[in-house]
Amino acid sequence: MAFAEPSAEQHLHSLYERHHGWLQQWLRGRLGNAWDAADLAQDTFLRLLRRPPGDIGERPRALLTHIAKGLLVDRWRRQEIERAYLEALAALPGEQAPGPEARELILETLERIDAALGELPPLTREAFLLSQLDGLTYPAIAERLGLSLATVKRYMRAAFIACLSLA
Repeated sequence: MAFAEPSAEQHLHSLYERHHGWLQQWLRGRLGNAWDAADLAQDTFLRLLRRPPGDIGERPRALLTHIAKGLLVDRWRRQEIERAYLEALAALPGEQAPGPEARELILETLERIDAALGELPPLTREAFLLSQLDGLTYPAIAERLGLSLATVKRYMRAAFIACLSLA
């Protein structure tokens, strides 16, 4: 008597049952609290849902760890952006500080810009950040990175296009 292959849904359900508790504990060890660990464990399995069923492989914990590490990095990056923004806000006089809704919109925009810059090649991102955050001129960036001025201009154009595509 032949048994039918389990469906993709049954396979994912089985993976969830076998590995969710382990993943949540692994995340709790890195985050220090159960609530954030539970959220990221759920997000990890949601990402797994987006993958083709045959793409899970023979080592599901390795894949779950890989996905969860990416989510952890994203979370830490968002927290770093939020912390820097809140520090900048604290330096403003009270009447110049934006309201709660504007703050949320600004944080969301900063996160989107960070994600867009994260998609750029490392030298392009570095040239853009040297210009925008450190105030370096294009010739100074070219000298610092050992690039031609034309290359710096090309990198800057690519970075600006990435940022403008968010609008």
